[in-house]
Amino acid sequence: MTIKWILLLVLSICAGGLLITLLVLSMLRHRGGGSTSQSGVIFVPSGKGFKGLGSILLQSYRLGMKVPLLSAYILQVQKRISFRHVGDEPSLRRLTMTVVLIILGGYGGISVILFLLQPGIAFVILSVLCAVVLNSLVLDMCLSRMEKRLLVQMLDLFADVRHRYHQHGMVEEALYEAAEAGTGEAAEQVRLIYEALTSPDPNEALERYYEVAPNRFLKGFAGVSYMVMEFGDKDRAQGSIYLNGLGNLTQEIHLEILRRDKLDYLLKGLNIIALAPVLFTAPIERWARVSFPTMDEFYRSKIGFVTKISIYVIIILAYLLLQRLQQYDETRYRSGHKHSWLDQFLYKQIFIRKLAMLFAAKPGSAQYSQTIRLMRESSSELKYEWLAIRRVLLFAGCLVLTMGCILLLHQVERNHILYDPIRDDRMFGAMAETDLRKAEEKTALDQSVLESVEMNRGATYEEVSKALQQLSPVQLDHDTQNETITRIMQKLEVYNKQYVRWWEMIIAILMGAAGYYMPVWLMLFQRKMRRLDMRHEIYQFQTVISILREMDRMSVEEILEWLNRFAVIFKRPLQKCLLHFEHGPELALEQLKEEAGLPEFQRLVDKLQLALGKISIREAFDDLESMMAFYFEQRKQEYSKMIDVKASWGRTIGFTPMYALIFLYLVIPLVGMSFLQMSIYYEQIQKL
Repeated sequence: MTIKWILLLVLSICAGGLLITLLVLSMLRHRGGGSTSQSGVIFVPSGKGFKGLGSILLQSYRLGMKVPLLSAYILQVQKRISFRHVGDEPSLRRLTMTVVLIILGGYGGISVILFLLQPGIAFVILSVLCAVVLNSLVLDMCLSRMEKRLLVQMLDLFADVRHRYHQHGMVEEALYEAAEAGTGEAAEQVRLIYEALTSPDPNEALERYYEVAPNRFLKGFAGVSYMVMEFGDKDRAQGSIYLNGLGNLTQEIHLEILRRDKLDYLLKGLNIIALAPVLFTAPIERWARVSFPTMDEFYRSKIGFVTKISIYVIIILAYLLLQRLQQYDETRYRSGHKHSWLDQFLYKQIFIRKLAMLFAAKPGSAQYSQTIRLMRESSSELKYEWLAIRRVLLFAGCLVLTMGCILLLHQVERNHILYDPIRDDRMFGAMAETDLRKAEEKTALDQSVLESVEMNRGATYEEVSKALQQLSPVQLDHDTQNETITRIMQKLEVYNKQYVRWWEMIIAILMGAAGYYMPVWLMLFQRKMRRLDMRHEIYQFQTVISILREMDRMSVEEILEWLNRFAVIFKRPLQKCLLHFEHGPELALEQLKEEAGLPEFQRLVDKLQLALGKISIREAFDDLESMMAFYFEQRKQEYSKMIDVKASWGRTIGFTPMYALIFLYLVIPLVGMSFLQMSIYYEQIQKL
């Protein structure tokens, strides 16, 4: 039994075992009266099937944790799910194992298909690619549906809180009764908020909750509830402050749900379309070689190898861009240092650190100031030295990788010269068995002659002729001998030209330079994407100020402290402003405006400057309702434009791999090889 069939048998057993496991889980779900949640994950609320299903999943979890590599993967999946999951540890483990089994089952089935279609080194590359893609795809889908289900539940729960607040007029009573009457993740979140607000130290408990809150709406809800509990509610002409805050949050959630639904509808299925060419590369290549034998020359050449690699790169880039387009939660950034052990390890290496700082901008220079400002505006948690080390390592990595690809391409061309059968250009269609055998004999003879002259660039016509006469198994006539010597001399010339050219070195250096500037480009992109995050946060600030301005004896410093509690992106500038506030409020607020850099936030700070002593806080923010209404309508329009742009880009990116496969790998090479054959035939006709 060959290694191919052994691998196929192992993959089949793995896929079959995982498929049987999934079928058993499905049967237990139906027997126990279970249901499938909107997140696509199986939940079984009661019945005997729950015990059987739960015990199987928990036992699978315990067994998986005993396997070294599998245990690390299970913990990674569990860590990602735990941020969105609220419940006990057994339910988290069951949910984690359900997702892991789905991913492993899908990967096992896809691996069998890929092995049947493309055995060899292509199977290894594509299987790794599919493992990464499938893991990301299933996890993102699961987390996205969990987030959407939480938003839908929050609407019902906020309505219940509003109803019970009308009944009791007390925030804590409304939260407690709504949490007890509600079900699902939203009720658990409200229960956590109630426990934080009624704890001995609500400030510290709320800070801890802010770190684990699944979305910005729950953070805003917790903060508004705490402010009303501490300062009390006031009835204005527009109604209760607390109820108005709940109305604003509900309006925001409605907008978010509509945006997600529309984006899901417009981008549905594009991931599958983008990844489908992975499965069709080998079938198209086999069909083209059988139907158009001249294409065999293209697929064996260096250009064919580059084209295949380019298609795989296009598929990967298209998938990554689609994943970025399909992200719903823009406010994923969280303050705090995120130190990587690799960054710390490399920073401790004195030689690497000094080498990186040689190429980095020196402190005091304009480029250094621009880089520091970009890091601050993009919310990068890296040190400047770590960024310099990353850039140097990326330069070296891209340079080495590009040079490796160039050397590999030259080796592919050498193998093509030495081992590929010689095709007669005068032949139409596919070669017969006898013609193929003769071509292989010619190739073997050419190879032996080339090896006898040791691939010497300076080998003469006489040396090749002498080696040919010694190694040829049959006596060649004069014309055949001259033709063979000419062919061998051409092979020798092309073979010796397979060295690194100057323009290939330039390409490698340019790729290294692209890797060197890649962190800066990513920070520029991140700074652009954070504009929407900033507007989300400013709208929260306006909601907070709309409550605080009605409170008696409220000062600007107290407002800044409350804004700092809610801040994520603007947290550092606000903290610095609070530290310098006692030494000069005007100067501290001016510095806050300079560091923020967003016009909407600067206008908010201008109003705080007016409230320092000239007018009251209520007078400074007298137009807050109209501003909030304008910003809300503005964001609705921005959402609509953003969805249209994402849909247009998504369709273009999603179909690009399929177009690349059809045109770059089939149509254009076929047309090119046809013109080449036509020119050869035309020359032969002229010689008749």
